[in-house]
Amino acid sequence: MANPKIKSSAQIAKKSNATAGRKPAAKSLYSKADLEEIFRRFSIQRPEPKGELEHVNPFTLVVAVALSAQATDAGVNKATRALFAVADTPQKMLDLGEERIREYIKTIGLYRNKAKNVVALSEKLITDFGGEVPRTREELVTLPGVGRKTANVVLSMAFGQATMAVDTHIFRIANRLLLAPGKTPDEVEQRLMKIVPDEYLYHAHHWLILHGRYCCKARKPECERCVIADICRSPEKTWDIPAPLVELPAQIVGANTSS
Repeated sequence: MANPKIKSSAQIAKKSNATAGRKPAAKSLYSKADLEEIFRRFSIQRPEPKGELEHVNPFTLVVAVALSAQATDAGVNKATRALFAVADTPQKMLDLGEERIREYIKTIGLYRNKAKNVVALSEKLITDFGGEVPRTREELVTLPGVGRKTANVVLSMAFGQATMAVDTHIFRIANRLLLAPGKTPDEVEQRLMKIVPDEYLYHAHHWLILHGRYCCKARKPECERCVIADICRSPEKTWDIPAPLVELPAQIVGANTSS
């Protein structure tokens, strides 16, 4: 086998300097065939990626995702197991009251403000939506503590809709790989929704998050472990031969990832 093409740090710096200061490209640098192959490989590597946050229905998922801001999913799960055992509907949550909710979630960062949001969210669901979690992004983002990313997670995990919840991993990868470059998460989301092949769209955000967490890492991408190394057009790429395409052990996707 021929030796893989490895770039020196000087080559990488030269290429990075050449692109520094440029505005992000308006379109992906990948052809339709490239995109099909990228996501085909991701689908083989991780056939059924799963979300980590524990929930029993759409309402508890909304609450869990809202609580996960600036907190780990594991920490949220630890707090919400007991909470959801006694309050798994908006009315039960209102009956519990803000003070008692705080006691359940006090191990989570910003718990006082989050408890207020949970009460306000529950009240709005009852008042405006008959106690049911709405199924559109436009309605979800009207709930206290629910932003666009949270809404996308809920639409995907609770209602099976194909969405793109752009976290720090996806935002970094979309720009680093020149896959769907954008200055804001919303720009990246819109571009990814346009370019990801329809048959792969439902799991695409999970695959990109996991790829960013375990392979295309923020500080030092592990290009030699990348299954799309031969397709990747990143100026930071250091390896041109793709890693073996095998199914990996199950890895769980967190709703809130910032590393």
